[in-house]
Amino acid sequence: MQAVIHQFKEQIQSAISAQKKLNICGGGSKHWYGDCATGDSLNTKTYSGILDYQPEELVITVRAGTALKDVESALAEKNQYFPFDPPHFGDGATIGGMIATGLAGPGRGQYGGLRDYVLGVKIMDGQAEVLSFGGNVMKNVAGYDVSRLMPGSLGTLALLLDVSIKVLPCPAKAATLKFEIPADQAIIQMNTWASQPLPLSASAWIGDSKNGSLWIRLAGAVAAVDAAISKMQAQLSAQLIQALEANLFWESIREQTHPFFMDSTVPLWRFAVNPLSKPFATEHATIIEWLGGQRWIKADISATKVQELASDHQGHATLFRHNNTTNSVFTPITANPLTAPLAIVQQRVRQTFDPHGIFQTGRMPI
Repeated sequence: MQAVIHQFKEQIQSAISAQKKLNICGGGSKHWYGDCATGDSLNTKTYSGILDYQPEELVITVRAGTALKDVESALAEKNQYFPFDPPHFGDGATIGGMIATGLAGPGRGQYGGLRDYVLGVKIMDGQAEVLSFGGNVMKNVAGYDVSRLMPGSLGTLALLLDVSIKVLPCPAKAATLKFEIPADQAIIQMNTWASQPLPLSASAWIGDSKNGSLWIRLAGAVAAVDAAISKMQAQLSAQLIQALEANLFWESIREQTHPFFMDSTVPLWRFAVNPLSKPFATEHATIIEWLGGQRWIKADISATKVQELASDHQGHATLFRHNNTTNSVFTPITANPLTAPLAIVQQRVRQTFDPHGIFQTGRMPI
């Protein structure tokens, strides 16, 4: 793999000399996420493989171009998994793409996001220098943990080479309950259950302004899951979903293959809001995840209206999927710019890692 790293170095050095941009890509499964990027392609698919896996230590170290499905298969053989449910969005998904987008699925609400599981990274910066940060154990660090900057950076900060990620043992049992309740009751109920010693592992409410269904996934020790089922069914009428149907449902939410997401002609807006805030005052169909903290609306509405909805719920929004270029994906976020001190920190970080701006492809705002 040293030859591949040398090739990366040459490509970065050539880009510096020619004053060009480099658009980092892997399997292309998430190429649509973010704004349109410019620049020559720097592909990581040839840099793949599991470098180290210590099941007893709950940590795996892999190269960025490694297929996500291959890593998940290796974890499954040892009865372990990524609890934040990273979406694939296609067979070509790589670990590098998983880190670059920083996306998480249904498990994010209970177990934390991808960034919480990144222990260390090896990167190549905008001067073709190889740098390492963090390690392969959870520990306190002096200063800022640079490895946590990579998730969500969309390849605009540095080229990810290797990453060490914390994993968890698979739960002994999982079960899914479905409740027919309105959105306002669902938000209150799932937060009430989350405050109790119940083995919640995911939540999703789907419906419109009048009706909807709340899906709750339980996962943990057999006795704990069984006790939770009995307790929750005693409080509200619920349907216990068969395992195959439940797995397909949660996969459809994670991979956005549920019918709610399927109309590609309508923009998909993603909201990060106060979990306890009221349901959106809209007639559009909505999905509420992460105990109310993440909400989705599919609607052809203006960025101004979206910003109003987000502000009313103490949060922000992004245009997650779109079929035009009239709005930046990050328009509602950039309507609330960083504070002056944070803007200075961001500028210094980018200047340090990418002084020539070769990774500033326009995929996300600077």
